[in-house]
Amino acid sequence: MKSLLLSFLLAFGLVPINLCGQQAGPVATGAESVVAFVNVHVVPMDEERVLEDQTVLIEGDRIITVGPASSVSIPPTALVIDGSGRYLVPGLAEMHGHIPPPNQPESEIQNTLFLYLANGITTVRGMLGYDGQLTLREQANRGELDSPNLYLAGPSFNGNSVSSAEQAGEKVRRQVQEGWDLLKIHPGLTLAEYDSMAIAARGAGIDFGGHVPADVGLEHAIEMGQLTFDHLDGYVEYLYGVSPGAVDPDALAEIVARTIEARAWVVPTMVLWETLYSVNNLDELNAFPELQYVSEGSRASWERQFRQRLGSPQFDRDSNQAVIDARMEVLAALHEAGAGILMGTDAPQQYSVPGFSLHREMARMLEAGMSPYDVLVTGTRNVGAYFSAWDTFGLVAEGHRADLMLLEENPLTDLAHVAERAGVMVQGRWYPESAIQARLSEIAASYRQ
Repeated sequence: MKSLLLSFLLAFGLVPINLCGQQAGPVATGAESVVAFVNVHVVPMDEERVLEDQTVLIEGDRIITVGPASSVSIPPTALVIDGSGRYLVPGLAEMHGHIPPPNQPESEIQNTLFLYLANGITTVRGMLGYDGQLTLREQANRGELDSPNLYLAGPSFNGNSVSSAEQAGEKVRRQVQEGWDLLKIHPGLTLAEYDSMAIAARGAGIDFGGHVPADVGLEHAIEMGQLTFDHLDGYVEYLYGVSPGAVDPDALAEIVARTIEARAWVVPTMVLWETLYSVNNLDELNAFPELQYVSEGSRASWERQFRQRLGSPQFDRDSNQAVIDARMEVLAALHEAGAGILMGTDAPQQYSVPGFSLHREMARMLEAGMSPYDVLVTGTRNVGAYFSAWDTFGLVAEGHRADLMLLEENPLTDLAHVAERAGVMVQGRWYPESAIQARLSEIAASYRQ
């Protein structure tokens, strides 16, 4: 069966967005070696709980102390941040994000990185690498840019970039030597090419994830050790192969069990798929407030592509809605069974603006039966587990990287509170909300000139 995604890609070309704008100066404040969040309620994310009236000390890029405010001594030179009535939470992650290629204007790259950061995203797993992008990763991870921490997949393995099994293996070895963090799989690989890639990746100790090529299929990809299945790719195709046009409960339970047994992860990207299948409302999409941070040309392109899909002879709203409903069934089943789920939205993309798209994705995850805590786990603790070989982060705990959000209200009671920030910290660098909003205003103003 032809991949559902591949069918749409062939019929409707996806145009990358343009997020160019004026470059603003650094917004981080405080050159002190120690930062102290005082009298703050901590949501550590090791379990569903709140530690009230805590002091959290940061030195460099690490959390060094988490304890009751009454018993933690604050160095006299520390930058003190009042957390009274506020909630300190680990920073979130975009586990299927994109960074503009190096040949794009520097302002576009800088603004894209900042839009993530402005929404509390402190880690981005970039899922399509470009030659020369590793330098940007190093700059970001050294703290030289206003940016989340970056982990980057190399240029993708697809039907155009790979033409033989031998070439697939060589491409793996080259990307390992170059220093990419993982391999990205796109549609179009033959079974032989995919297997050669997977065997070479296993031998070199590098993970691979992304799509499931049609010739490979979900079952075989799981068997070969694919670590992440992004967009839930392959699941509906597998289920429709068992029971055309329907989700068989037994088949769903079986493939969920196989996913868990293989310790694979899924990155759902639910909201974007609704847009690509054009089952949502175009007027509502065009009314998104975050479109002020996108160029007029990109907005026009998104609307044009949406309307082209609606007007295509291939468009069948009922069938498309059935796919979206099936995806929600899959996500609910994966969650209920305890599968590994990672937060992601595939931004920048059609009506998916970096950072802002995560808030919309979280709402859809709630609709799949997840609690606010469950959803936050997918962007914090689970991400730390996924990247445990790289660094220690994902909790508000001693020794963890100081990637944090300070929120005005408790996100465990309402995920909408994630958008009510007092500031964001990345690698111990503090960005107060006033500075974040000032920079966002500059980006928005650049599109009104």
